[in-house]
Amino acid sequence: MLEELCKAADIESFSICPENFTGEKGKAGMAVHGTGESCARDLGVGWKISPSVNIAPKEVFTLADVRGEGSVKHIWITDSARAGRDLILRIYWDGSHSPSVEVPLSDFFASASYQEYRQISSLAVCVNPKKGMNCYWEMPYRSGFRMTVENLSESYVTVYYQIDCEKKKTDPSALYFHAQFRRSNPLPYKKCHTIIDGVSGNGKYVGTYIYWGVKNNGWWGEGEIKFYLDGDREYPTICGTGTEDYFCGAYNFDVDGRYTEYSTPYSGLSKVDRTDGTYAAQRRFNMYRWHITDPIYFKKDIRVTIQALGWRSGGRYLPLNDDISSVAYWYSDSVNDKFPPFPSPDELEII
Repeated sequence: MLEELCKAADIESFSICPENFTGEKGKAGMAVHGTGESCARDLGVGWKISPSVNIAPKEVFTLADVRGEGSVKHIWITDSARAGRDLILRIYWDGSHSPSVEVPLSDFFASASYQEYRQISSLAVCVNPKKGMNCYWEMPYRSGFRMTVENLSESYVTVYYQIDCEKKKTDPSALYFHAQFRRSNPLPYKKCHTIIDGVSGNGKYVGTYIYWGVKNNGWWGEGEIKFYLDGDREYPTICGTGTEDYFCGAYNFDVDGRYTEYSTPYSGLSKVDRTDGTYAAQRRFNMYRWHITDPIYFKKDIRVTIQALGWRSGGRYLPLNDDISSVAYWYSDSVNDKFPPFPSPDELEII
């Protein structure tokens, strides 16, 4: 990417935030009213009058509604929500009435429970002190996009955000960005958690985020992740060797008898919620895996599942009934995929 910086390009930069809701040229910082109005009362227009928005309980707030051709390059956002899944992010491409992204805001940024801070330093997502959530997935559009946040909580939530975009010609081969949330709580006995299903079209799978709640004592990550591609039914084309292996770790993420957190450009165990005892029940694990250099291609359809396996007597695997939440990230040429019904607030809640 660095070599591209020295090349001329027919691109216009613009940015959408509470200081310029439309991203119009020369129209930023002109607010007369806003959340910073009282703080700027001695200074006037141009002095941080509208740095954020207050979203009412149960309100769906439109962060951006853009017309034209281009690409979203970067999203920065932070909020005052008390729980990680109080806010739901949705993105609609090119006039579609169905969202191509429908994910709790915190999960989209690989941080389901973000009250206890951990750094994430990856190429696609960064989470910086204290709750600065950043996304660098490129998101092309041809006629425009709409991005909303829904407040599921009973309280007002303050949201600061900036969506950095480029106005430019979209490559005819450009695919649409998607992200979908799913949760199994508890996972039925001897069943796999489905990360993605019902997706059709030509595309590539580019990432997985999982927030895993363990309900048993002992190691929990022997399960395999499986990618069913282009008509695969009973058996997949790609099958992993274990949960920690898929997230590019090994041997239980265990160093000297303790789980060891890590955050790298392509994968991470970015947070292990602290409880007594390394292999005690009720721990939760925050893991991401970005297929940036190794995307998984599909021509017609894709289904991805993961097993939950621990150990029982006699050196035998034990199917687990854990609490597994996931976000699948992919690109495809379709914006018409029908997502499953979105969970209710109670079904989203982390307890």
